Amino acid sequence: MMPLFRRLASTRLTLLGMVLLAIGAGLNYDNPVDTSVWVLVVPLAFLAINLSAAIIVQPRINRRPGLLMFHIGLLALCVLVAIGRLSVYEARVELLQGTEFKPSLTFDVKQGPWHGGELSKVKFIQGPYSIEYGPELSRGPTRSQVAIPDGHGGWKERVVGDDTPLVIEGYRFYTTFNKGFASIITWLPDEGEPVSGAVHMPSYPLFEYKQANNWLTPMGQELNLWLRLDTAYDVENDWLLSGETSSGVLVVSSGEQRAELLPGGEVSLKGGRLRYETLSTWMGYKIYYDPTLMWLFIAAVLAVVGLMQHYWSKFASQPMRQSSAEKSAAPKQGLSKMDSKAINT
Repeated sequence: MMPLFRRLASTRLTLLGMVLLAIGAGLNYDNPVDTSVWVLVVPLAFLAINLSAAIIVQPRINRRPGLLMFHIGLLALCVLVAIGRLSVYEARVELLQGTEFKPSLTFDVKQGPWHGGELSKVKFIQGPYSIEYGPELSRGPTRSQVAIPDGHGGWKERVVGDDTPLVIEGYRFYTTFNKGFASIITWLPDEGEPVSGAVHMPSYPLFEYKQANNWLTPMGQELNLWLRLDTAYDVENDWLLSGETSSGVLVVSSGEQRAELLPGGEVSLKGGRLRYETLSTWMGYKIYYDPTLMWLFIAAVLAVVGLMQHYWSKFASQPMRQSSAEKSAAPKQGLSKMDSKAINT
């Protein structure tokens, strides 16, 4: 058994595993949807086996507490990262102000084969948001207000940002640069019940110059909807983007017909009327789930502490070496005593 472990502990296998891991990391760069998770999991498992064998057969590792702790930490990192890749969940979602999160709204979904989270248990309602911008559209803090259940039948507010996630059932929701405005409209048919909905405009202020989208009426008439916004947009100075301080006129056009609507305004179309209810906002989130995050932190700390202990014990066991200046000074002092003795005689 030991000969097998010695072969598995070969540094050549370590180098091979690192090359395979580098290739897998390159293929997995930017999380392409069509790349298999196994391009990372297989090299990590290979390195974990190699490292386990080295811990067992190498006296330089298993007989030195600091090095042993360091290598166990590395082994734990390899195993945990592999498990994390198999259990991960990543997706994006755009939520309209006042609407509740639903798993059916997610897109760009990528999840590992071992993912066992329950996204259906995540519940929160999107509120208003504000974003600080500096000159040249330098994006500052994002403050997105959401309401989550308080456990007593009510709701409590939370503020979410780019680096302040909303964590529910292990899922982490981060705000992104992808956010904007939406027009709330109601279709009033000549016959039948009114139907209301929202038309999302492109991300703002990234596409400040083209806040438009197409919408097809239930009668099959295609409309071009354009929002003429007033947001205090200023490229040269500081400004605050907020739906609560913004307003917009909805421009509706179809062929030669064109109408500019303020909130509450209507336009007559084929088979009914279109009413512009109000201006609203939507926020884009990145969703991330990895059950190993806390354990990864613990393993990293274990590895760092082990390496620190190893070098501390190594340096502490060695006496302070005499500096080169002291070494060169010692002979000179001896010669000077001999010279003075010779002179006295």
